[in-house]
Amino acid sequence: MKIAVLVKLVPDTASQIRLNQEKSWIETRDLNWVLNPYDEYAVEEALKIAAEKGGDVTVITYGKDEAVEALRKALAMGANGAILIKKEGYTDLLGTAEALAKVLKEKAFDLIFAGLKAVDDDCAAIGPMIATIMDIPCITEITKLEVGDGQVTAQRDIEGGHESIQASTPCLLTAQKGLNEPRYPSLKGIMMAKKKTVEILEGEHVEPRVETLSLSYPPERAPGKIVGEGLDAVPELVRLLREEARVIE
Repeated sequence: MKIAVLVKLVPDTASQIRLNQEKSWIETRDLNWVLNPYDEYAVEEALKIAAEKGGDVTVITYGKDEAVEALRKALAMGANGAILIKKEGYTDLLGTAEALAKVLKEKAFDLIFAGLKAVDDDCAAIGPMIATIMDIPCITEITKLEVGDGQVTAQRDIEGGHESIQASTPCLLTAQKGLNEPRYPSLKGIMMAKKKTVEILEGEHVEPRVETLSLSYPPERAPGKIVGEGLDAVPELVRLLREEARVIE
């Protein structure tokens, strides 16, 4: 079974994000970069299936040279191969999906995994876009998975219960928190990952159809109010909740 996992290098969620002087993008200097946390669930599930059913796991990313660090982390976890599709300049989400879909079609994978979303843009769009371009089934936000001959059965959480979906392979699945517990790379795995060859492909540049005009920080929160102490403060608190906050009627 040939399994692909799409991964992305993202800023550590503990990093302090600052905008550049032009307010056109974030300041990337001095940021700590990590493998997207949701992608770790995808890599772990792919490795489990490959161990149970037999097969190889290839991790794929689309980005500049530094994106190879995401591939190295996934290789250290146990992936067999890695592909870096190099991009130049800015590409929007659809352009990224088109570049990835082209390689995925050529490689003819049985299963394609991706994280539910990347924690930097929070879009959750790349997986479904790729599946649409490739015209294959897509199941998002999976929390449980069973793989049979030529089909998969996935479970996803919905409000008040669970939803079970079947799909034929090849298909694309996006991993949600709770699907598994990602393993930590062992020292041996880290050393072996450094020696593994990363296949580098030149991605075709697609002119972006979406332009980022500017970025801004969230507005500062208004200072809190102290309306008093004890029971005497209740009437004023209720009035503020009704008339200013408008959270009660």
